[in-house]
Amino acid sequence: MRPTRVSIRVSTIAAVAIVVALLPVRSVAAADATLFRIYLADGSTLVSYGEYARVNDQVIFSMAAGGSVEQPRLHVVTLNASLVDWTRTDAYAESARYQQYATTRGDEDFQLLSNEVARVLNDIALSTDRDRALVIAEQARRTLASWPRAHYGYRQDEVQEIIGLIDESIARLKGTRSATEFQLALVSSRPQLPLDSLPGLPTPREQLDSIFKLTEITQRASDRVALLQSALAVLSDAPTGLSTIDTEVYRRSIQRQIADETAIDTRYSDLSKRLTAIAARAAARGRVGDVERVLGQIPREDARLGERRPETIQSLRQTVEAQLDTARRTRLLHDQWQIRRNLYRDYERAMQAQMLQLVKAQPALEAIRKLEGPTPARLTTLRGRLSGGADRLQRLQMPEDLRGPFDLLVNAWRFAEHAVDSRFTAISSGNVNTAWEASSAAAGALMLLSRAQQEIRTLIDPPRVQ
Repeated sequence: MRPTRVSIRVSTIAAVAIVVALLPVRSVAAADATLFRIYLADGSTLVSYGEYARVNDQVIFSMAAGGSVEQPRLHVVTLNASLVDWTRTDAYAESARYQQYATTRGDEDFQLLSNEVARVLNDIALSTDRDRALVIAEQARRTLASWPRAHYGYRQDEVQEIIGLIDESIARLKGTRSATEFQLALVSSRPQLPLDSLPGLPTPREQLDSIFKLTEITQRASDRVALLQSALAVLSDAPTGLSTIDTEVYRRSIQRQIADETAIDTRYSDLSKRLTAIAARAAARGRVGDVERVLGQIPREDARLGERRPETIQSLRQTVEAQLDTARRTRLLHDQWQIRRNLYRDYERAMQAQMLQLVKAQPALEAIRKLEGPTPARLTTLRGRLSGGADRLQRLQMPEDLRGPFDLLVNAWRFAEHAVDSRFTAISSGNVNTAWEASSAAAGALMLLSRAQQEIRTLIDPPRVQ
């Protein structure tokens, strides 16, 4: 039995070949940036050099500010998104992307697609396996159906014509009489876009107009100053279309605005430093009321300066509010310390007498640590003075808050007793190893005594919140 060749109309392949042959050849630099119009709610427009980005409540884009047409100087602008007419801006962006694609890669990509479709259809026509041909045809249809949406809707009507031809082939491969007798996958098409004219690079005069417009609606002072400095750069570049007199008027106006903004920054900076210092001093002393008065002073000082730096005032308010929390914690700890202060002082006197004995013994303990003394007579006196002191301390009842430094003092005393006893034994026996044991004990006694003194000072001194 002879194999049956799958039948497909030659007109299908011919149609694709005609489409390919009619493709025009365009030569546009692919590196050229697309210029987008950003429509503001008041009807004015700005030109974005390349794509803009919308992040939360802001839109970020680059605008030309001087330089040449080939190498424009770009200034990054951050704008409140609520100022933008997004319906017109998004519609224009779609049109701009379509036109940029059409004039750069559109024809080349469509030609590649058409060549691939022609190859697939040729494979179907020559195939002797109906099932395999059907799989190939349906895959080709899915590829074609998704192509326009992924390519800005470019030449989607021509793609639809090719899909119609493939549908007829699929119908015959399935043994139906027409393409309408089986379920077809829907082809998702993009709506036709109105092709607005693309803007050219704004002239220096137009760049200046855009910069001045932005200085009126930009909230952050640092952004306004940066824009004004860009305007000065534009004036210093190529001719702007302004007369010499007008150029000088613009330059002086811009310089005056920059000086004004700088002076305002200085006044607000001085205000922040002054109020922050007052709040910090009050917070360190736990004076809650004083910090609250500083907080209440902020809006009055802001009004006096013309309410020109909302971001600075917000930061200042947050700083003073943090100082208010510090003041409240300091006051709480100070009140707690006031209650316990007398109790601490009673036990401090009881511990201080014992601690004084160890403090006086420090030179001798240091000599033991270094294995250089003390003299036998001094050692005998020290041994009698320290003997049993740790046990006497241990019998004292200490409040829980003083338990830490008290235990350190007891252990320091025991180490000191052991150091003196071991040194005495080393002298009696002439054993160097015992002398080293005494040295280690003396080092431990000195270290624990220092820690006990530090912790007692921390408890006795008024509290400070870090």
